[in-house]
Amino acid sequence: MSYEKCTLCARNCKVNRAAGEIGFCRMPSDPVIARAAIHMWEEPPISGERGSGTVFFSGCSLGCIYCQNREISTGRGERVSEGRLADIMLELEAMDAHNINLVTPTHFVPSIRRAVATAKERGLRIPIVYNTSSYDTVETVRSLAGTVDIFLADFKYARAESAYRYSAASDYPEVAKRAIAEMVSLVGEPKFDTGGMMTHGVIVRLLLLPSHLIEAKLALKYIYKTYGDRVYISLMNQYTPTGKLPAPLDRAVREDEYRSLVSFAEELGVRRAFIQEGGTVGESFIPEFDGTGVLPKPTEANGFRAEIVG
Repeated sequence: MSYEKCTLCARNCKVNRAAGEIGFCRMPSDPVIARAAIHMWEEPPISGERGSGTVFFSGCSLGCIYCQNREISTGRGERVSEGRLADIMLELEAMDAHNINLVTPTHFVPSIRRAVATAKERGLRIPIVYNTSSYDTVETVRSLAGTVDIFLADFKYARAESAYRYSAASDYPEVAKRAIAEMVSLVGEPKFDTGGMMTHGVIVRLLLLPSHLIEAKLALKYIYKTYGDRVYISLMNQYTPTGKLPAPLDRAVREDEYRSLVSFAEELGVRRAFIQEGGTVGESFIPEFDGTGVLPKPTEANGFRAEIVG
């Protein structure tokens, strides 16, 4: 996989990003990062008590109209080298993060693979989490063998109509199904350390959208019937409307909608699931994308603090 004739995501732009051409993600071939910090708002075996060392990449290959990270999905961030990305991972590990959590990483996979390899050579020992919309090609996912330990994967839509309406990607359901199948094949059954933190496995996230309960149930049924207890399922009610959106996306999910989805999971026999309880809607789940942790801290050398003498 490379940035030349790019086919990292299912948009298959085939542009030469290494030569400066721009595809759907609008990103160069160097990583662009908006924030790198400890994050406490992932699922319990990801965030734990010390937090997840989260790297928020800029740009996006899906571009949902209700994106809650629009500030960075449209490009805000700092361009860094692969060496700096490796440094960031080691810095997060030194902050006692449980893992390295790569958010919206698809369009930077070649750089991520090389940066992780460098960081491991320099002593990185914590798991690597690939936090994705699942609009990844099978080849891209397969290339992550030996790099990624945990896949935190969305399954956004069960219907092509919704995928087209909200993300201009009518092929999303089939693309995501193939990508998730490859993820499960790569990392296998969920595994945990003695402290209850996930070390390997797949968590599939289902974000309930307002007035889309039936579709969420279809997605849940597909994932559970296909994988059973081989994956964990995260039922999310945290959808937060931002900006001007068409109905029904202009409101939060109702409590009765979410309760119905949880009840359906119980009826199906789902045992390995995470559910969210009150207070999840709002901007507490959306961090400040202010460049925290992205650039190295100034030193006497690179901060121009040396005195002129003589």
